[in-house]
Amino acid sequence: MDKIGIFGANGRMGLALVEACTQASNTDIAAAAVRSGSELLGTLVSSKQPCAPETLVFTDEELLVQTGANVLIDFTLPEGMKRHLQLAVSNKLPMVIGTTGLTAEDMALLKDAAQHIPIVFARNFSVGVTLLLDLVKTAATKLADELDIEIFEAHHRNKIDAPSGTALAIGEAIAEAKGWDHEQVARYDRTAVEQAKSQNEIGYSVLRAGDIVGEHTAYFATMGERLELTHKATSRLTFASGAVRAAKWLRNKPNGLYDMQDVLGLK
Repeated sequence: MDKIGIFGANGRMGLALVEACTQASNTDIAAAAVRSGSELLGTLVSSKQPCAPETLVFTDEELLVQTGANVLIDFTLPEGMKRHLQLAVSNKLPMVIGTTGLTAEDMALLKDAAQHIPIVFARNFSVGVTLLLDLVKTAATKLADELDIEIFEAHHRNKIDAPSGTALAIGEAIAEAKGWDHEQVARYDRTAVEQAKSQNEIGYSVLRAGDIVGEHTAYFATMGERLELTHKATSRLTFASGAVRAAKWLRNKPNGLYDMQDVLGLK
């Protein structure tokens, strides 16, 4: 039995993870954790997520590792994720991480932790997005060199990081395929640039509005034609189900840093 501990279980993704766990076979929710001092501590999770097991209550995140969980899932903000990562390493528990907005320093911490525990980290746990990352690599290498590459993404009004982690993952996949240094070719703001764009750059555009779950489009344009590769998510359950799939795959894996392409056997 996979016994999953969920950090940030009261958030939008946390509640989706609770639902995904209830739908997965041979899977149990060991703990639905919230921050220490939360007014939800000890209350029934079903008050926020009706499909939750009847007796499941919100647990203090500091006590999560004492609940019998054998794999942890975290979609919280970077500061919380770093705290949870320390708990996972200290208790030798595998971890699935979907936190976005991580800095280079945060990524260094992940890589260091992966020497001690197995970790699946992905900016997007959708199976469709994972396949999209392969498709954009093909487009980037098979189309003409004189190619304009742009990435557009849209999310709900409450999303803090921009561009989204998924948009950056798409850009990084394209840059890798083209043999570019992503940080050198990424263009986030052209308001002060008084010249035409080059074909050796990747432009990013962002929209934040309403309750958009997540939309991403990679544009590949030459003179006379344009290829658009788009993924649209209509439910957070898409990401949550992918994360639970990753958690079940991760158990008993050697220490290391994995991604969804590993989970899906695409590498």
